[in-house]
Amino acid sequence: MLNLLHDRVGLCPGQTVVVDRGMSYGENLDQIRSRGLHYLVASRQPERDQWLGEFEDCEGFEEMKLTSSPTNPYRKKSPVRVRMKKTLEETHVLCLSEGRTQKDKAIREKQEQRLVADLDKLAKRVSDGRLVKPEKIGEAIGRLKERYPRVARYYDIQYDSGSKTFSAQLIPEKHAKALTLDGSYLLKTDRKDLTAEQAWRIYNLLTRAEDAFRAMKSPLQERPIFHQLPHRVDTHIFLCVLAYHLLVATEKTLRDKGVHTSFSAVREQLKTHRVSTIVLPTDDGRVLKIRKPSTPEPGHSELYRLLDVPEQVIPPRKKWIDTNKTA
Repeated sequence: MLNLLHDRVGLCPGQTVVVDRGMSYGENLDQIRSRGLHYLVASRQPERDQWLGEFEDCEGFEEMKLTSSPTNPYRKKSPVRVRMKKTLEETHVLCLSEGRTQKDKAIREKQEQRLVADLDKLAKRVSDGRLVKPEKIGEAIGRLKERYPRVARYYDIQYDSGSKTFSAQLIPEKHAKALTLDGSYLLKTDRKDLTAEQAWRIYNLLTRAEDAFRAMKSPLQERPIFHQLPHRVDTHIFLCVLAYHLLVATEKTLRDKGVHTSFSAVREQLKTHRVSTIVLPTDDGRVLKIRKPSTPEPGHSELYRLLDVPEQVIPPRKKWIDTNKTA
């Protein structure tokens, strides 16, 4: 990825590479440093757990100033508080997000429910004698830990080959720690010149790229790719990017005119303005088909005006079909 970035934009020593926690392993950071680059990453879960005491201490956190939409002042953004901690090699930024608390809790509880269900299934397979070999049981336990890494660490999962018993016990102290860490995350960088707010805002630039992929997957409904031939896959991806450009252009055009809304909201409003085909059979056996758009509502007209798009999607089209000849 660093080679691709260099070929595309020309990486220079002293620049900062921002990556999420999925790439924040030590060997990846070493690759970044070896090129004379800086890094700003989100720390992985085990490293964040080591800072539990710091997160519990509420002193020294500063609240970020988040600007609400000028056209929707009642839509408040979730408060985020940050605090910086420096070591000899790295700068750490502890972040607490109230809006993220419920999200973290929901993800953790959902994974935990699935883990408990799968543990019950595994216990039944062992007790019924359908899974006997200790090595196979160990592999099954390992797969569960890989599948649910977020919550498996809170359970002591064991198989006693002597008594041939399987057990999975919740570790209360570790589970309590998980509750405390909901809504918290840890950033780290080798740069010494950033404030806590600057580091947090730079890392949040990643959300722009994430929003792009999310837009392609959801509002544009461009997934999944079922094509097998390379040229068709390339075409699909090209159309996805083209559609995303249209999405961004739509939002920016509206924002420049003082309308702060999302492409999803625009699409939701415009989807009721449709093109229909009216079928009119006649006495002589012919059929008249009229293809025309419906009359736009005031909300449709206002969006078309702001986007400088004609209200008439297509001109009316008439087509006569002689059913006698068709038969």
